[in-house]
Amino acid sequence: MTDTFMAFYFRLNLSFEEFKPYYQGIAETVQVRERGGKRLQINARHFRQFLAPDGIHGEFKLVVDRKGHFQSITRMD
Repeated sequence: MTDTFMAFYFRLNLSFEEFKPYYQGIAETVQVRERGGKRLQINARHFRQFLAPDGIHGEFKLVVDRKGHFQSITRMD
């Protein structure tokens, strides 16, 4: 049996200050709305690799398996 994956696309614009509670572990999930209108909750630790001095900005692609388990996240732009 092969795994089935789903991809969700969304835009995220958080300043460094807005992301600070996630980086510090005070908040755990980032809530976004993907292009199709679904609301997604993503563990903030997956965004740490994208944190720059001005925050996290860009278009992202989230891939999950058929059970909704995280597989990958990439910045598209």
